[in-house]
Amino acid sequence: MKKIIECVPNFSEGRNIETIEAITEAIRNTPGISLLDVDPGKSTNRTVYTFVGSPEAVVEGALNSARVARQRIDMQTHTGEHHRMGAMDVCPFIPVANVTMEECVAVSREFGRRAAEEINIPIYLYEESGTLDYRKKLPQIREGQYEGIRERIGMPEWKPDFGPAEFIPQWGATVTGARGFLIAYNVNLLSTPNQAHRIALNLREAGRGTDKPGLFKDVKGMGWYVDDYNLAQVTVNLNNYLVTPPHVLFEEVKKEAAGLKVAVTGSEIVGVVPLDAMLKAADYYIEKENLFVLDEDQKIRLAIERLGLNSVAPFNPKEKIIEYIIAQEREEPLASLTVRDFIQEVARRSSAPGGGSASAAIAAIGAGLGSMVAKLTLGVRKFEDVDAKMRTLVPPLHEAANALIPMIDADTNAFNDYVAALGLPQGTDEEKAHREEQLQEGLKKAIDIPLSTMILGDQAWDAMVETARLGNIASRSDVEVGARALEMGIWGAYKNVEINMADIKDETYKNETLDRAKSLKHRAAKMSAQVLEILENRLA
Repeated sequence: MKKIIECVPNFSEGRNIETIEAITEAIRNTPGISLLDVDPGKSTNRTVYTFVGSPEAVVEGALNSARVARQRIDMQTHTGEHHRMGAMDVCPFIPVANVTMEECVAVSREFGRRAAEEINIPIYLYEESGTLDYRKKLPQIREGQYEGIRERIGMPEWKPDFGPAEFIPQWGATVTGARGFLIAYNVNLLSTPNQAHRIALNLREAGRGTDKPGLFKDVKGMGWYVDDYNLAQVTVNLNNYLVTPPHVLFEEVKKEAAGLKVAVTGSEIVGVVPLDAMLKAADYYIEKENLFVLDEDQKIRLAIERLGLNSVAPFNPKEKIIEYIIAQEREEPLASLTVRDFIQEVARRSSAPGGGSASAAIAAIGAGLGSMVAKLTLGVRKFEDVDAKMRTLVPPLHEAANALIPMIDADTNAFNDYVAALGLPQGTDEEKAHREEQLQEGLKKAIDIPLSTMILGDQAWDAMVETARLGNIASRSDVEVGARALEMGIWGAYKNVEINMADIKDETYKNETLDRAKSLKHRAAKMSAQVLEILENRLA
């Protein structure tokens, strides 16, 4: 699996189109980088760039953009609404996929070291990368802004982590580090900037001071007026959306605004947002309004509408939700094929894709058929008496079908580690031991994937049985085929677990895994038979 890190450098330039484009091109032309978003602001005189790539690529992308900024931005003439300290003001690195926070810390330090050596600029570390408590947070380091760093940078306690301990008028100083996913979020108000700021003070964690903290944790914010939009905004950084998600802050701003008799006209997300945050917003409104919305695209649309994310600029999910933007980074070549091409790929003279991938596809079709019948029953006047029950049956079938699709490619890829281990050197005893260890780990991975297919398929059975009992009997054959396909997919995955177990030397792992797999296989046979019996009895 590819390691993906997000980098979100903020540059103190939001008005000079040539400079904005030059930095954009420096990032875009870096090999291994996907540029996700460029968000300039004239009032703030600041541009936020968002790109993703491998650990090595994001370092190069950040360095390339900083080199352009060093040539083109002069902080001596900079003015804007946003706090700032340097030409490249802040450059955070954020874990996105298959990468740890510790790895992001190492990446930020590598960027800081090289930026200091190659561009000769002062670099401070913050958040997870910082080592000094009094300067781990961005506001602590940026206190006094660009004007303040002139005096502080020469003090021993404010010596940069990398680079010269001297004031560079054209540049200022840069802050870099590793942090969690930050959502830059603005709520729009038809109000004065003072009213917006009053609301922000009530909500941000710092509140109005140490004796008057705000309502929400991990929130930084203020109020301002945006000439570009001709409205005021409560502008916040949600430093941990798992603690304070956008929809929670939005609803509270609405309450505060109502008390001031101020209109809320939607909101905006600056840069990109995790899919999880959007789905959490959708789930909140689904529960609040007692809605039944299942498909992901409809949930996203609901979140966009309820949060008013189209109010100042179009919110295109494919351009704003990070998982959608980097979807091309996911490796699902088999699942992306047409049905015809997939079958032909299975049929050609090659051992992969084989029975494991076919089993995952068959199981997904089985769960999908159950989902189809449950959905065809839901909302039909004839079946109003089971409508409430159907609302509980659709989600597990729908989710199982979708969760099984990635297993098609995962099973084909499962042997990659094992094959790689076969090529390891074995000249010394140590090399032989290492090779054997890696072979065993590769085999376990090749076993765990089909076992996961079995587990995912098993999660559909209870709903499949109830769909057979209560669903539209006119779709009887679809449920029958679905049940047998799901059983067959689970049985096929079991055979892949079994055949790969032969060379496993860990007897405890072998016994426990085989016992679990056999249990899932036997339950599949039992549940499939139960579905068929229920349908036969309904016709009797």
